[in-house]
Amino acid sequence: MMRLWGRKSSINVQKVLWCLAELGLKEGVDFERIDAGLQFGKVRTPEFLKLNPNGLVPTLEDKGLVLWESNTIMRYLASQYNKNKHFPADIASQYGSEKWMDWQVGTLWPVLRPAFIGLTRVPVAEQNHELILKSYQETNQLFEVLDKTLASQAFCSGEKFHLGDIVLSLCVHRWILINNTFAKETGTRANLQNVDRWLNQIKSETHFQEFAEKELNIINK
Repeated sequence: MMRLWGRKSSINVQKVLWCLAELGLKEGVDFERIDAGLQFGKVRTPEFLKLNPNGLVPTLEDKGLVLWESNTIMRYLASQYNKNKHFPADIASQYGSEKWMDWQVGTLWPVLRPAFIGLTRVPVAEQNHELILKSYQETNQLFEVLDKTLASQAFCSGEKFHLGDIVLSLCVHRWILINNTFAKETGTRANLQNVDRWLNQIKSETHFQEFAEKELNIINK
């Protein structure tokens, strides 16, 4: 059976779990998930480091193949298990999605991460509020790029939901959550109507609600 290592509170594990759900694969039936990381430990054990020398989650074992890096895992899963053609396979859709996946991991998340980690993992007395505010406001500007794209199409790569929408919407969701919880520390959240429309559509049409945090219940843990 396919095996996935990772805790459900990790945004990168959430990406993979959501992708699996869209592909019709169920935990406990089609794959086994093992809690790992943060309070669950395991990631620094010799056994785990043989699988992923980075000591990070998610890590996937399937058919003798071991993969890490969440976006790569998603690409693999879609290439092997997209039997219901849920994710479009035409060139324009696929590579339109790919560019947003790379943008999320290389451009967006490094900017948003200091605000999210600073507010949810760092004790209040040690928080760098200047860095948190800068991080959040720069994220506002980045999401304006996505908003402009969504003004003329339903999803990030066209008119159909794709992998890029998974990685982007989980970041948008965290961007909203930390502003709702820490309005003073983050400052004003940009009013992006196209992003709001897109996120609401994803919430109503996909498995989003099963994997995104309902609230920030991991604060300072």
